[in-house]
Amino acid sequence: MVPTSGELRLHRLLAEHERWRTEEALNLMASENLSSPAVQRYLSSDMGRRYTLKLNQTLHGERVDNGYTGTRLTDTVEAMAEGLTARLLGGKHASVKPLSGHVAALCVLAPLLPRKSRYLAIRPDKGGYDGYAPPYIPSVLGYDSRELPADGPLFSVDLEAAIKAIRRTKPAAVILGQSYLVMPYPVREIAQEVHAVGGLLLYDASHVLGLVMGGEFQNPLREGADVVYGSTHKSFFGPQGGVIATRDGSLMRRIEEYMTWRILDNAHWNRIAALTQALLEMEHYGHAYASTVVENSQSLARSLDERGIPVQGKEEGYTRSHQVFLDGAALKSGWGIAPPGLARRLEREDILIDLVGRVGTAEATRLGVRSSDMPTIADWIFEVGHDHRHVKGAVHRFRRKFRKLRFA
Repeated sequence: MVPTSGELRLHRLLAEHERWRTEEALNLMASENLSSPAVQRYLSSDMGRRYTLKLNQTLHGERVDNGYTGTRLTDTVEAMAEGLTARLLGGKHASVKPLSGHVAALCVLAPLLPRKSRYLAIRPDKGGYDGYAPPYIPSVLGYDSRELPADGPLFSVDLEAAIKAIRRTKPAAVILGQSYLVMPYPVREIAQEVHAVGGLLLYDASHVLGLVMGGEFQNPLREGADVVYGSTHKSFFGPQGGVIATRDGSLMRRIEEYMTWRILDNAHWNRIAALTQALLEMEHYGHAYASTVVENSQSLARSLDERGIPVQGKEEGYTRSHQVFLDGAALKSGWGIAPPGLARRLEREDILIDLVGRVGTAEATRLGVRSSDMPTIADWIFEVGHDHRHVKGAVHRFRRKFRKLRFA
């Protein structure tokens, strides 16, 4: 059959995307990562066309535990993924059904917090996730969202102020989770306070999931969090999706029971098969990967700072995660360019950072980039951002040296 013009155009677009994003561009986006060829193969498996739905209902007078037949292998893969997730996060129970980190948050909050409940979360202008502020999740689910105090150049939780806020407001939950996240939280201290007022401590690990699983950042469940959840495609190198883990079986039962036909139906089982492969890779390579990510982030931050590129948090050690924060105000005053303008200027040279001034090292680490390469990358950012020089050719030559995926 002769391809249509639309099919040919789609093919060209996808081929161009693959070449640019996987062979030419240097991706320093904090919200993205690379999956292994095995993970990508499983995404195209037959499971992507199938259903399984666990039930505990009576149909036509007969008790059933699944809404479909033909699910025994799919269900086994899901159980494998749940066991790996729980083990890597230091929990006993897990779900891999959520389709994203945001959906994972909905799956946790909706069954655990009744409508009109109050929770504390870090404000977006202090590095928090926009979804936890009005007009988003609290407006949709009917919650009273209050501020969990955070401040400073790295948007760290102000522990003394946070304790006062917890004692004063007696929230049903405290959510630890940020879009800007470079330092571990004081989980033990906050858990003690929120539990004393009868609340839950929820930890959104979307950005640091791969570092938590690799044993490099912190272990929220072992430090006192009740639930940890997050997305699977940032510092963790799986397909896009979400996971949830707990140590308490009753909490997970409430979460699981609420999901079906309220937030989720089909959980995309090809995605779960691919996630299982990524979890196996994390189990084997996680510590080496996570420690290299942090080493690379710290090296990049130092290299940027040494070249006069404004970076946040030198006194605090810059970062202990996959992110480095640029100082947007200093960029604007010193270079006459804000982070969005810098990001667009870098994109023209095939260096990708996000528009809010975060620089990430997770994907580069998976390609084999090491701390000794970070001064070169910092040079390019300075030359493009400050001196308006063209470095695309050098970037492409650099990328040709890093084609084989590591930690897979």
